[in-house]
Amino acid sequence: MKFTLSWLREHLSGSYTLDDVTGTLNRIGFEVEGVEDKAAKLKGFTIAYVVSAVQHPNADKLRLCMVDTGAGEPVQVVCGAPNARTGLKSVFSPPGTYIPGKDITLGIGTIRGVESRGMLCSAAELQLSEEHDGIIELPDDAPVGAVYVDWLGVDDPVVEIAVTPNRADGLGIHGIARDLAAAGIGELIEDEIAPVKGAFPCPVSVTIEPGAPCPAFGLRLIRGVTNGASPEWLQAKLRAIGLRPINALVDVTNLLTFDQNRPLHVFDAAKVHGNLVVRRAREGESLLALDGKTYTLDPSICVIADDRAVESLAGVMGGEESGCDEATVDVLVESALWEPINIAQTGRKLGLNSDARFRFERGIDPAFTVPGLELATRLILDLCGGEASEIVLAGAIPDTTRVIDFPLGLTEKLTGLVASDAEQVETLEKLGFKVEGTSGTVRVTPPSWRGDIEGKADLVEEVLRIAGLDRVPSIPFPRDETARKPVLTTLQLRTRKAKRALAARGLVEAVTWSFVSKPQAELFGGGKPELALANPIASDLSDMRPSLLPGLIRAGQTNADRGLGDVALFEVGQVFRGDRPQDQFIAATGLRRAFAKPAGTGRHWSAKAAPVDAFDAKADALAVLAAAGAPVANLQISTDAPSWFHPGRSGTFRLGANVIGHFGELHPSVLEALDADGPLVGFEVLLDRIPEPKAKATRVKPLLDLAAFQPVERDFAFVVARSVAAGDIVKAAAGVDRKLIAGVNVFDVYEGPGIDADKKSVALSVTLQPREKTLTDAEIEAVTGKIVAEVTKKTGASLRG
Repeated sequence: MKFTLSWLREHLSGSYTLDDVTGTLNRIGFEVEGVEDKAAKLKGFTIAYVVSAVQHPNADKLRLCMVDTGAGEPVQVVCGAPNARTGLKSVFSPPGTYIPGKDITLGIGTIRGVESRGMLCSAAELQLSEEHDGIIELPDDAPVGAVYVDWLGVDDPVVEIAVTPNRADGLGIHGIARDLAAAGIGELIEDEIAPVKGAFPCPVSVTIEPGAPCPAFGLRLIRGVTNGASPEWLQAKLRAIGLRPINALVDVTNLLTFDQNRPLHVFDAAKVHGNLVVRRAREGESLLALDGKTYTLDPSICVIADDRAVESLAGVMGGEESGCDEATVDVLVESALWEPINIAQTGRKLGLNSDARFRFERGIDPAFTVPGLELATRLILDLCGGEASEIVLAGAIPDTTRVIDFPLGLTEKLTGLVASDAEQVETLEKLGFKVEGTSGTVRVTPPSWRGDIEGKADLVEEVLRIAGLDRVPSIPFPRDETARKPVLTTLQLRTRKAKRALAARGLVEAVTWSFVSKPQAELFGGGKPELALANPIASDLSDMRPSLLPGLIRAGQTNADRGLGDVALFEVGQVFRGDRPQDQFIAATGLRRAFAKPAGTGRHWSAKAAPVDAFDAKADALAVLAAAGAPVANLQISTDAPSWFHPGRSGTFRLGANVIGHFGELHPSVLEALDADGPLVGFEVLLDRIPEPKAKATRVKPLLDLAAFQPVERDFAFVVARSVAAGDIVKAAAGVDRKLIAGVNVFDVYEGPGIDADKKSVALSVTLQPREKTLTDAEIEAVTGKIVAEVTKKTGASLRG
């Protein structure tokens, strides 16, 4: 939203500066995104007089000008403008001046062998208009040597603010002025809008068909107008905020769009065939819009049509065929209300943006429908002449009246702001609220332009933002021994810790769609009817995702297609296995591709590069489980991973019957279906299925448990049947003495010569960590004997010779 300081002063009286305005806007919720001060930018340009202009000796289209700048002897300027001539007063820029329209800083130059010590400028070069065919021509009484912008009066800063979607009233300068006045900057100017008496009945009627998303439609005819260029004051206003003046009728509608947040539309009455009807478009209809593009319509789009065809996209953009031009004599002025959701859907479906759409989809003041039409009528009559008809109003203006019981003490209770009852009442009244009562609980009626006010908390927010957050006292947390309750839930903590753990391992976080195509959903165990979207945004986003892997695989392949093949990605988000709450989980999922090995496992310079494998995904998953507080030491790993993993290179994490996650290499058929190249490995951890931590620890464990005695390592090689899982051997060895045995790891699995064809050799490294004394050889041998006996007993293994 842009406005000039002078335009604001038309709605806000008083003595205030630009800094007062921008500082207050930031404080009350309208963030100032920029201030453009053309006067400061164009201070170096002065008024000059062309003493003589003769033909350049070396160029047919250049003139050699001697220019009186008012600062001494005339200077020589080479100029290519067709209107450069002797006796002309124009705008001069000396060397060292920045030319905004060309984005250059002017220097002394030589043009076709002749020195030029400055420049005579066009309006486009000063970014004052789009006129660039010639240099600026000034009247004879323009003072030579004066600063051009001071003489022109272009000392009007342009302020640009960000308006949040709930504050549609801030899209009009009058609404901005109201908030500033409530915050103590000036006094709001409220001009009464006098109705224009209709001289004759409107010959065009309006019908709103049932089901059309239009609560009310106002229309009147103004006949006998003289349409042409709008006056300079109106053009200057529109140009200052970046709009191109078109003609008086159209410029009036643009003026009221920004001045009062009241979008309007004008039809050339001679181009309208019969009466108007507001309806939904019919399948196959089309419209050539004012932007020169033809749009194909469907019944979801609301239109304004006459007896012949569609004339306008309701609330978004008018049609080219019924637009007003200099030949317009009779004009139909429309002021209507449209349902915001339908306007947003229309604009999104057609890819069409306009100032009208931007306002209607946020919701404008319904009570200003007829007054806005009256105001437009008065401006058109003043600028273009003519005679106005009576107003035709189809539908009805919605009644937005609602009363909120507001206990004034709630403000301090919710925010800590101490404000008297009188101050709160005065603030609300200045913002346009009607307040019944002066203390205790008052009855507040929000104004029609504040559709975002729904309850007591909204009123507290209004009082707080006008009073200022700087008035809320800073109160430190109590520093007594009372424990503070945790703010985050266990699942929220797990989510944060999982993200940090994966980022620390070199994976990059991705955010993918929550939807996948039905074939992809079926590929990953989903595709259930209850998870299909009723209104998908695209055909390939039809189902809720049962896994995060499809999105990550697509992202990984997209990176590979752009030359980044070694990619490691992760995402923590929701997955959907059913429509019940217990069938929806928060999953931490990761993907590694090609040679994207985990951080810290890069290959040696002399070694051959190795692609990622299932053990890389397993290590990532274990890191997530450890960070999320899972009992990693008690996990079991089975080989029954889901079908989208490779059956021989994958695994499942379990705690008894509770499946916590999976890891492994992606199945080749899955990669083929997703048109992705391997190797790809990934994992999924369901954070919800990790058991909750104990409510209260039985004993406090030290953060770092360092033993005073040297650990002892012993290696074992067991020969077992191929069907025996290595995890069963590890479990048997670790269970011999859990206090003494600190760790059991598999470091080798061998199958081949020297081993029976139906057997394999599994080598373990067992770490013994004494706590009370150094172990003797006899004690070590006793423990190793127990390990061999226990593994033999539970797995049928024999010690390899």
